[in-house]
Amino acid sequence: MSVTEATTTAAARLPLTFACGLYDRMLRLYTREVQPRGIDLTFLANDEPRDMFDRMGGKLEFDASEMSSSEFISRFGTGHCPFVAIPVFASRLFRHGFIFFNRKAGIRAPKDLEGKRVGVPLYTMSAAIWIRGLLQHEYGVDLAKIRWVQGALKKPGAHGSPTVAPLLKQPDIEINRSGDSLSKLLANGDIDAVISSRPVEAIGSNPDIARLFPNYREVEKDYYRRTRIFPIMHLIVIRRDVHEAHPFVAQSLYDALCESKDRALALMKERGALRYMLPWLPADMDEIDDVFGGDPWPYGVEANRPTLEALVQYMVEQHFIARRIPIEELFVVGH
Repeated sequence: MSVTEATTTAAARLPLTFACGLYDRMLRLYTREVQPRGIDLTFLANDEPRDMFDRMGGKLEFDASEMSSSEFISRFGTGHCPFVAIPVFASRLFRHGFIFFNRKAGIRAPKDLEGKRVGVPLYTMSAAIWIRGLLQHEYGVDLAKIRWVQGALKKPGAHGSPTVAPLLKQPDIEINRSGDSLSKLLANGDIDAVISSRPVEAIGSNPDIARLFPNYREVEKDYYRRTRIFPIMHLIVIRRDVHEAHPFVAQSLYDALCESKDRALALMKERGALRYMLPWLPADMDEIDDVFGGDPWPYGVEANRPTLEALVQYMVEQHFIARRIPIEELFVVGH
């Protein structure tokens, strides 16, 4: 029996809704192979993060959910946050490979983005914060010299309806009202570059559209080895009223999520039959062991301190929050 399985009957457990992407690291909670102690968990699988964030952030629709790390920290920084967080990181991704440009814009290096019009689905999204942070700190880009164009990546209009705290200083942001998506604007040369959480549509099919870092895998490995930063996109939040009424929930959910991830990682390391449709997975796992020391996806505060401190620093510099928040203050367990 799982160490996190409840020993009480289902009727005695606390009913709890949990909205999250159906990632490999979450799968055992969805199948109920792992059950958090004292909780009857209803896993609401949702593979559209923006929809989930808007529903949780705007209407508190779930008891617990996956949430944008930057949206949580922004709200926490105001002193009026309806959530508490646990250091479980549902989504994380290196972002060097998500900077795209039109070759006709004369961009050859990161500094060339200065003075250009750069599309971004949502200025406040975590991916954009990370990309701006690495452009500033790794390549000396003056972010104040970029003219941002905000809109959806693959369709006209806005990217979701986020409920976020207002920025402390407003950057130069133009709302895209052209009737075209950012991807189309980039392909047409109406904007010079795009930073995003997903690839632009023309990459690989339009020779004018390219990545700023075509060798992004090697660049990202070097970046991690030097900085120990593996960018965090999404964490897990619990409604504050649920946490205050049932303080055990945070630790119970944290323990179950840790066990679910550990099981997924163990299965991924099995070499007899490939767990995923990745032909060179054995070589990838050898590389993960070399770069990450065996666990590429650690939970908890201490193992993620360099990443979390960088995110907080970038959010201060980019005028999301007024002060450097000590990392321990952000999480109710996992210290």
